[in-house]
Amino acid sequence: MPDYRSLPSVTELASVSELSGYPERIRTVASQKAISTARTNLEKGKVTNAQELAVAFAEQLSRLSLQKVFNFSGVILHTGLGRAPIEPPIIGEAYTNLEFDLETGKRGDRQDHVRELLCQLTGAEDALVVNNAAAGVFLTLSALCKGKEVLLSRGESVEIGGSFRMPEIIKSSGCRLVDVGATNRTYVNDFSESITTRTAALLRCHPSNYEITGFTDFPSLNDLKGVARDNGILLINDQGNGAMIDFAQYGIHGIETLPASVAAGADISIASGDKLLGGPQCGIIVGRKDLIRKLTKHPIARVVRIDKVGILTLESVLRCYASRQLSGITLHRILSILPETIRTWCEAIAPDGASVEPSICELGSGSGSGKGIASYAVVLRSTRPDRLLKELRNHKIIGRIQNDAVWLDPRCEETIYHSWRPGGVDTTSKYFKTQLGECWEKWK
Repeated sequence: MPDYRSLPSVTELASVSELSGYPERIRTVASQKAISTARTNLEKGKVTNAQELAVAFAEQLSRLSLQKVFNFSGVILHTGLGRAPIEPPIIGEAYTNLEFDLETGKRGDRQDHVRELLCQLTGAEDALVVNNAAAGVFLTLSALCKGKEVLLSRGESVEIGGSFRMPEIIKSSGCRLVDVGATNRTYVNDFSESITTRTAALLRCHPSNYEITGFTDFPSLNDLKGVARDNGILLINDQGNGAMIDFAQYGIHGIETLPASVAAGADISIASGDKLLGGPQCGIIVGRKDLIRKLTKHPIARVVRIDKVGILTLESVLRCYASRQLSGITLHRILSILPETIRTWCEAIAPDGASVEPSICELGSGSGSGKGIASYAVVLRSTRPDRLLKELRNHKIIGRIQNDAVWLDPRCEETIYHSWRPGGVDTTSKYFKTQLGECWEKWK
């Protein structure tokens, strides 16, 4: 029979000097976990030092859950890893002029920090930024179309991340969705023939994480604008990716840009800030001044407003576009790296016996289904690639399994080769080569 009397009480354990530097909640929870573990071990005939366990649990509980990881997955805008990698500007003091007019001394508007930049870059009359693109769609439909019909092609009735579906968002905004056309082919006439006196808008939605190919047809924004104008209704474009420039310069074609959406005549264009814009999570809404004013005054605008860190980071990214300094945006630096450079990096970090093979680094996050850029990857062949991948995750290295092997594409980690550790490329390469080699050795 285990002698549970040998275990300290929670109060006794939480009071030891080794835990004195932790808050009371941490000391208590760590002590409870330690005693529970020690109790289980006693039942198995194993004696455990509860105090050492409590200190270990306290350290674990105090550690931030959100941690830096190394993206070797081959997906640039990896949703699970936070989409666009950003370098938020740091303000050393606690306060900013977020909503304070320094000239008048009166309350200001947080949108002023980014509104003019967005109008300048997109050609729109006005702009509003909210906390994400789905919120932008919800706010737009609630403020401009509530109680009326919204027409959407069946081929664009998408499901976005987290199992949220566009029809559900439309319904929640108080609008009635009218599906038009077929999944693979929708024509201008499908829209024009579905318009009634109850119709408020034509909605165009980016295809996100899928692509319909083959026998397909979808009307252009210009075509839809003609229908909307002829019938006195709105054209709302959920543009999605937020691209400000033509990505053909990186060999990636067919990417619609936010300025192009405005130029094509969309009354409202909505996009994510953390996709091809390369900025923070936010929803960018640009369009007609009278419509943006209605959105700004709607109660939901307060519910979904962007925070100060998002505003600060977004302004920094937009200023890089305005000054044509794309090298100041991490996403564009990643896309600018030549494949041969990636191969050199792979050769430097590959453990002995590993191969370096051509790869495609995908854009990800619904920014262009199947679109990517040529790259290279270190390939670790293993009888248990799933266990090897898990072992790498213990070192915060995120890879992928392809063809029953673990592939590690370092394109997204361009910054670590210059600044992650003192000593530059040699030190960093040695670190990753060692980590990859040790993990691979366990699960070859």
